[in-house]
Amino acid sequence: MGRVIVVTSGKGGVGKTTTTANIGMALAQRNRRVAVVDADFGLRNLDLLLGLENRVVYTAVEVLAGECRLEQALVKDKRRANLVLLPAAQNRTKDAVNPAQMRQLVLAIAKVYDYVLVDSPAGIEMGFQNAIAGAQEALIVTTPEISAVRDADRVIGLLEANNIKRASLIVNRIRPKMVAANDMMSIDDVQEILAVPLIGVVPDDEKVIVSTNRGEPLVLSGTPSMAGTAFDNIARRIEGEKVPLLELSSDESLFTRFKTFLKKPLG
Repeated sequence: MGRVIVVTSGKGGVGKTTTTANIGMALAQRNRRVAVVDADFGLRNLDLLLGLENRVVYTAVEVLAGECRLEQALVKDKRRANLVLLPAAQNRTKDAVNPAQMRQLVLAIAKVYDYVLVDSPAGIEMGFQNAIAGAQEALIVTTPEISAVRDADRVIGLLEANNIKRASLIVNRIRPKMVAANDMMSIDDVQEILAVPLIGVVPDDEKVIVSTNRGEPLVLSGTPSMAGTAFDNIARRIEGEKVPLLELSSDESLFTRFKTFLKKPLG
């Protein structure tokens, strides 16, 4: 049975879908069988970030209605055949599916795949309850803003109430220069409030926008980026590797160190 991990936050716009797409692809690149599930019924976006929007024929709703088999709804990624997407229905509301049905669906997928990553919608209503159904673990994504951190804290409480005890924190869009100027919460500040183990820190990176528009996760990009490396490192930590966090002292020095590392001869 594979690991079912929900990617959640509470607040919208913090990067859950980007995180799901990149970590899913990073795990697939490590030859794991990965299924990413879009639980945002009515506002699906995971297919766009993976560049699979034109290949969607059936969705989770058709599977549950018995109109198609689960295998027919799973969209295979051409770049990595071991990565599949179960899309959400764009023309249905979040009430079209209930938690018991979602649990049945993700557990069926987990029988075949090593990882099932569920992209949770914003909020803590029915969409959230659907997303966490069947999950044993959670990745909590937040940006270093007080409103996002407060919403993440609320979600942590709800996860515990639903018996999801294994949760890890991803701090997204960190800007070292703003942290140094005391204009942004630091990683330590966020950790102190949330008291959840940190699994990754992703720096703010304009290449995220480019990759989103192209439907190509950063971890696939031929041009190295700090955010892409951060997502890849998170996938490695999920796998149990001990990988040090990226050193984020300032934008300039970080970029310089990264370029210098890439230019070093091997051996």
